Amino acid sequence: MKKELPAWAYKIAIVVATIIWGYSFVSMKGVVTVIPPAWLLGFRFLFAGIVLTVILWKRVREAFSGKMVLAGTVLGLADFLAFWTQTVGLEHTTPGINAFLTATYCVIVPFLWWIVAHRRPTVFNIGAAVLALVGIWLVSVQSGGMNMGFGEVMTLLCAVLFAVHMVLVSKLSRFHDVLALTAVQFVAEGCMGLLSGAAFETFPGFAVFTPGIIGQLLFLAIFASIVAFGIQNVALAHIPPAQASLFLSLESVFGVLFSVLLYGEQLSLRLLMGFSLIFVAIIISETFPLKRKQPDGAVGEAI
Repeated sequence: MKKELPAWAYKIAIVVATIIWGYSFVSMKGVVTVIPPAWLLGFRFLFAGIVLTVILWKRVREAFSGKMVLAGTVLGLADFLAFWTQTVGLEHTTPGINAFLTATYCVIVPFLWWIVAHRRPTVFNIGAAVLALVGIWLVSVQSGGMNMGFGEVMTLLCAVLFAVHMVLVSKLSRFHDVLALTAVQFVAEGCMGLLSGAAFETFPGFAVFTPGIIGQLLFLAIFASIVAFGIQNVALAHIPPAQASLFLSLESVFGVLFSVLLYGEQLSLRLLMGFSLIFVAIIISETFPLKRKQPDGAVGEAI
């Protein structure tokens, strides 16, 4: 990791992460019915944090400091609250609207990065984000309109928190080893989940941990957390968050594709139009990059 890869390599890596997260929607389907949200986040991220810390023990030990622990805890808090509000929102609205409103982070990120890094988004950044949002709407919201009730408000809050998390990763990775930081984030996030579950939810009981549920939890911890989040956090240290957020919007595309392949959902013209708009948005972001982009094209040019 000492030698930086070309920017396109990090973008391809993000696409790999979105494929994993797209499949994780299918994986989560059976788990959330038996394990409450905070407990699920606690088990998932604490196990992921322990495994990643063991794998990266030398790097974590070398990077370990009070400031690094504080930075990782801040990231863990932002990510935990984002996942928790998303899950609460899902309980009060449809999955499609939940997915669509969550994806509004691709519009929020450029403005947050403007506040944090003082880099104003261009018309191409905003246009590409809005285009992607229309595509996500076509993919996610299959029928009817949308009323702004409690579930929708909580999901919008989750989008803001996901955007905050992305910007924080881009900022904090300039000062800390990003993989060691990710390990601390996971441990902090897992502890927050278990404490919240113990305080506000009923423990699901050991009987629910069947081989199938354990297998799904292992997938969520190892692939959807360690691999996918590791990819995202490393990539956010090397490419602008506004561009990264558009690539991350592919999660909705792969989520629907896996639903088509595994659950028999029909691949309609509406879905194809939505996919096309998302891809066009990414092409725009690649063809007309940030005007204030630094020569190395990276967020963390000081790395």
